[in-house]
Amino acid sequence: MVLVAAAPRVFLSSSLISGPLWTKQLGQRKFFLPHSRGSSHGQSRIIRRAYPEDFYTQMMDECYQIWAQLEQETGTQLYRQTGLLLLGMKENPELKTMQATLSRQGIEHQCLSSEELKQRFPNIQLTRGEVGLLDKFGGVLYADHALRALQDAIRQLGGIVRDGEKVMEIKPGLPVLVKTTSESYRAENLIITAGPWTNQLLRPLGIELPLQTLRINVCYWREKVPGSYGVSQAFPCFMGLGFSLAPHPIYGLPSREYPGLMKVCYHHGNNADPEERDCPSAFSDIQDVQILSCFVRDHLPDLQPEPAIKEHCMYTNTPDEHFILDRHPKYDNIVIGAGFSGHGFKLSPVVGKILYELSMKLTPCYDLTPFRIGRFPGIGKAHF
Repeated sequence: MVLVAAAPRVFLSSSLISGPLWTKQLGQRKFFLPHSRGSSHGQSRIIRRAYPEDFYTQMMDECYQIWAQLEQETGTQLYRQTGLLLLGMKENPELKTMQATLSRQGIEHQCLSSEELKQRFPNIQLTRGEVGLLDKFGGVLYADHALRALQDAIRQLGGIVRDGEKVMEIKPGLPVLVKTTSESYRAENLIITAGPWTNQLLRPLGIELPLQTLRINVCYWREKVPGSYGVSQAFPCFMGLGFSLAPHPIYGLPSREYPGLMKVCYHHGNNADPEERDCPSAFSDIQDVQILSCFVRDHLPDLQPEPAIKEHCMYTNTPDEHFILDRHPKYDNIVIGAGFSGHGFKLSPVVGKILYELSMKLTPCYDLTPFRIGRFPGIGKAHF
């Protein structure tokens, strides 16, 4: 099996044909590891069970188990429980839907009134009488440690990770042929998880998915008193919903990456060609940073209201912000994982399992209706 990836979202094992038959997985990546050009770099991600949709909450139950298993097998801490605090007005529909989902799925959570929020988290300033929903098992997933642990596990099980190889051509068939800048590979099955480069690989295969590639600002804000928003102060991850100046959520994680700085970001960005991501003249992100500055000023008074550090990453969004996990509509030995829409990392253990099942023609362990290509009108049939 060949896996073409912009980020190692899956963990698989099967057979690769490249001259002789190998009983190995081959993972190909365009950039040398580790790199910051995709969506999986950096030290931290939020992990949570709180979702509006039951199917994500159900999938996260298994993801927590697999992350814990990887922690145990590698002896590396990958997760820290801080809780995830969802902030919004009491009547916010997304907040109410998440509460209903957590209740329906039997997930431990707590509803906090404005007064309870003030007492429990005094360094959050409430400007409009917001309420809170606390997902008690939310927290921080240490992304950089997780990627290293996954790559080491793949190699220990006989897999091969080839970084620094750009895919130049994919020729469908049995076997499928993948040509890179370094070599050619033949395999019974191919999985494509190429992030913002997905459509570049799929167009020659007769299909283009409705993917929007966005450049996201990853901003870090200096604490006025170091440690104010750190894990040592039991400060949770948070997500702000339904704020008038921010059509999309604002989220934050306790300080870790940089001493004395807290990560607070806007869950949206600007249209971007991934090849031009780091070109300053290609983007205007002033509005996004202004939205964050206003939020920090009004809700996090112990942070400086201007970002101290600004980095970038890429989102690859679908119109409904649900993943695409499906076979190519014509070539059923080519499987596609795409459109993770800025919330795929925490779900990667189950995503990998599903992509493996699809490639092996096994019955998927989850209902894939929300993730099928055919949900998009006119996309289910490729153009040949």
